[in-house]
Amino acid sequence: MPEHDTYQRLITLLDSAAVDYELIDHAPEGSTEAVSALRGHPQSEAAKCIVLRVKVDRRTTRNVLAVVPGDRRVDLAAVKTLYSARYAGFSDAETAERLARSVPGTVLPFSFDADLEVVADPDVVAQPRLYFNAARLDRSLVISGADYARLAAPRVERIAGPTVD
Repeated sequence: MPEHDTYQRLITLLDSAAVDYELIDHAPEGSTEAVSALRGHPQSEAAKCIVLRVKVDRRTTRNVLAVVPGDRRVDLAAVKTLYSARYAGFSDAETAERLARSVPGTVLPFSFDADLEVVADPDVVAQPRLYFNAARLDRSLVISGADYARLAAPRVERIAGPTVD
């Protein structure tokens, strides 16, 4: 598995922007449900980050980092409509890891790759406290949704489906 400098890159970004953040060390975990329990907050306050492959037409494929509340699923039909695409689905693991520069379960709601466009649901940027794994299975980060929106500059669109039971 390749080494990624994504964690340090994130911390450098936050420090250089003088953003208030909190680090939380915990047992290694990549599942949103399980890590939210370890961190002690509702899943709705977590950022679930999924790399998608969106085929706009026969020649154009876009890579999209969909960021939704942790208690919701990505609405693939909404993403497809958003891009007027023929297809929207999950990226393969190898491509997702390369673009996100982190392993599954640790994908940040930020993109450090020009080929990975970030789309966040409005309920993510509205969170007073937004939790996510910090490109590591054993460490999470908390920032405000407003600071996240300012730094990550995601396209903000309704892309979350209903609450997961």
